[in-house]
Amino acid sequence: MPPLPPFDFNSPISWAGQAIVILLTGVGVPRDLAGAIATLLGVIVLASYGLTITLLLIWAERKLVGRLQDRLGPNRVGPYGLLQTIADAFKLFTKEDITPTGADVVVYNLAPLLSVVSVLLIWAVIPFASTVFGTNINVGVIYVVGVGGLGTLAIMMAGWSSNNKYALLGAFRTAAQLISYEVPMILALLVPVLLARSMGMNDIVKGQTVWYIVLAPIAGLIFFITSMAEVGRAPFDLLEAESEIVAGFHIEYTGLKFGMFFVGEFLHAFTISALAATLFFGGWRGPWTDQVPLLGVVYFFVKTAFAFFVVIWVRGSMPRIRIDHMLAFNWKFLTPVSLAAVVVTAVVDKLTPSSEWTRAGALFLANVILGAVVVWILAATARRQRMQEEGSRQEAKHAGPAQGAEAHAGAH
Repeated sequence: MPPLPPFDFNSPISWAGQAIVILLTGVGVPRDLAGAIATLLGVIVLASYGLTITLLLIWAERKLVGRLQDRLGPNRVGPYGLLQTIADAFKLFTKEDITPTGADVVVYNLAPLLSVVSVLLIWAVIPFASTVFGTNINVGVIYVVGVGGLGTLAIMMAGWSSNNKYALLGAFRTAAQLISYEVPMILALLVPVLLARSMGMNDIVKGQTVWYIVLAPIAGLIFFITSMAEVGRAPFDLLEAESEIVAGFHIEYTGLKFGMFFVGEFLHAFTISALAATLFFGGWRGPWTDQVPLLGVVYFFVKTAFAFFVVIWVRGSMPRIRIDHMLAFNWKFLTPVSLAAVVVTAVVDKLTPSSEWTRAGALFLANVILGAVVVWILAATARRQRMQEEGSRQEAKHAGPAQGAEAHAGAH
């Protein structure tokens, strides 16, 4: 058996993959098969990380929302309620597994699994550090958009296969909300791609000498808002219909299948925070990461935790909005602004000198001007609508006595 390579502290993932291949080939496994086994083990490790961290995320969100709403949150099962999520998982395991009469069994059972897998697949291209990532494909942004669409497909499958009209209506709301909000989200994703001249996630992070949230704050804000809508988090949680008698697309699911939808939701909320940190907050970049690459893991998770806190903060503070208002907000506001942000970024980035700070200042100033124009247009539109409403009230006020006098004269 050939000797193992010396341990590389700066690139432990690559070292582990090489070591597994060497060990397997040393016992007679073909090299191609050994490489496939090493890749499969990496997938298992990454998926296990995603499923395990969900337990902590659920506990953290419950505690934070409890504090935001002046409640205690979980505080009975385990110290500080740390074991509450595990107790809930055991409860779901013991619930009866019900399949509705007339349901499409294959599609019905595949939908919860697909909702979790679609989120786990995104983590394959998220770089934790410059040397710690699943894979660095050169179309990482397209991959994220494509894989994220599987979550929408899973919800549609759940609503259609349940043989329940209420579940089907919940699936229709999915088509109206999630697919609509993908338009401004993809447009916002074009901005870091334009700035980095690459669609690779690691390349985008390496291009952020100045964080893209500074160069393109409007695109970053739009991406964050639309991502929350894609996940179906408050105030965009129309999919679950919590204020209604039924629970939306997953009304017919019980036990572990019901729990898998919520595992996917909680993990997806953390995933969009990781994407925001990667695309707009410099990802793993930070002081001394050139000398100690693994330090980038710390920077990455600190930025992701901050973004996740904002997601929880919004959920615990804002009320749900009506679906017509939500769709109008998307098509009449977010989509035009995201289109304008892409055009402004492309033009200004092309015209500015190659100096990094000059480029950053020009792009930031362009975003400030664009934001001021948007605010001015909104204020002018609001004034015009108020004047129209006041005019209508005045007309109704003057028409009232005249109509009364005419009615009185007609009576005589």
